[in-house]
This record gives sequence, structure tokens and C-alpha cells, in this order.
Amino acid sequence: MKKLRIAILFWGAGLLATTPAWGVSKEILQLQTQMQLMQDQMTSMQRSFDERMGVMRNLVEQSTDTMNKIAGSIDKLQTSIQKQNTDGASRVDQFSGQIQSLNDSIDELKARLGKVSKQLDDLQASQQTVAAQTATAAQVAVAAQQQQQAPPPDVLYNNGLRDYTSGKTDLATQEFSDYLKFYPNTDLAGNASFYLAEIEFKAGSYAQAAKDYDKVLENFPSGNKVAAAHLKKGYSFAELGQKDAAIAELQTLIQRFPRAPEAAQAKEKLQQLGVSTAPARKPR
Repeated sequence: MKKLRIAILFWGAGLLATTPAWGVSKEILQLQTQMQLMQDQMTSMQRSFDERMGVMRNLVEQSTDTMNKIAGSIDKLQTSIQKQNTDGASRVDQFSGQIQSLNDSIDELKARLGKVSKQLDDLQASQQTVAAQTATAAQVAVAAQQQQQAPPPDVLYNNGLRDYTSGKTDLATQEFSDYLKFYPNTDLAGNASFYLAEIEFKAGSYAQAAKDYDKVLENFPSGNKVAAAHLKKGYSFAELGQKDAAIAELQTLIQRFPRAPEAAQAKEKLQQLGVSTAPARKPR
């Protein structure tokens, strides 16, 4: 602005030097007036410029303070975030350690429970074994006691046979059953079993009789009642209307015991059933 003022003064002086004398006063007055106006305008512009610069300076200072405050807040926030991250990482590590410790405790507890469960299973198995042994021993003791109380085998068998022949089937059934219970391995056990089947046959219980005759064949295959059991089993099937089963049973008897008296009776029954028992003729 100072340089501009100096330039205006020199310009005005130049005009005065080149202006004719006759118009000097009037032009000088005009020039002075213009210069005064220019100076006023320059002063106003300077004042406005200074005011604006002051406002700008205040704004810059305020902005600087604000930026400094924001920067300080950002630094504090970053510090807080870093601290939280550090604390969070520490807490995560702490939680991880606690979780791992819990997992280890759970694994140890599972192992202990497994051992306890195995001990319980072993104890239960031992108890079952002891119970089974006790029950077996009790049964053996009861059987021995009952056998001691039972009549001798020949007496019991003869009583059953006597009651059977006299028609006392209920008493005979009990006596033959007791004989098989107390003396299942004697020579007469097969006979006692056969007479139980005979009682069922005479009572008309042919299905049960067939099962009882089959017990004689299965349990006493070398007894002296095998042929008779085959014969009466065939009779039972015939009474039940099971013709094919009856024929098969009677033919089995004839094949196994062709010379036994029961074989002749089987042939007669086969003829009654319409089956020829004559031997086939040999071709010439």
C-alpha cells in the first residue's frame, strides 16, 4: 500500500510538470480532489483489509486451537483404545487360561467317572456272580434235601407203576414226575417218561402225548421204550388226523426195529391208514 501511494504521488507530480500554466490551478484542484478520494479509498481498503486479516487471524487461531484440541482428543482416544486392546488381550489370555483349566478339570472328572463306572460294573458283575453261585448252591442244597426226603428210586417207581395200572393216574403222574426229578439218570427214567406220555394218551390229550413220546425218543434214545414211543407217537398223530406224520413215524419204527413186536403193530396201523406194507417184488 505504501508503494502504491508513492507511485500515485509521482504520477501526480508528473502531471503537474507537463500541465500548461493557464490550466494549472483548475487541474491541480481536480487532481488533488482525485488524490484525496484515492487516499480515502486506500485508507478504507487498508482498514477493511486489516479488519479482514484480523478476522482471518482469529479464525486461524481458533481453527488451530480446535485442531490442537481435536488432535489431543484423538491422542487420548488412541491411547484409550490401545489400553483397552491391551487390557482386552490380557483378559482374553486370562479367559483362555481359565477355559483351558476348566477343560482339564472336565477331562480329569471324565477319567474319574470312567474309573468309578468301571468299578461299579465290576462290582455289579461280582454281585451277579455271587448271586448266581448262591442261587445254584441253594438249588443244589434244596435238591439234595428233597432227594434225601424222597423215597428210594425202586420204591418210587414201583408205586407209580402200581397206581398207573390201578387207574390212579393223578397219583401216578406225580410219582413218575418225582422219579424223573430225583432220579433222571437211572435205567428206569425212560420208562417213567413213557408212562407219563401214556397217561396223556389215555386221557385223550393226543397233542401233549405226542410231545411226551418225543421226549422219550430224545432224552432216552437207548432206553427199552424207544420202539413203543415211536408206535404210540404214530398213533397220536393218527388220532389228531395228521395222516402223513403218522405214516412217517410208523415207517421209521419199522425201519429201526423191524423185528420188534411194535413193528407188527405199526404195519397193521399202516394198513388201516391205507398204506401197503408188502415188500416190493424183485424184477426177474
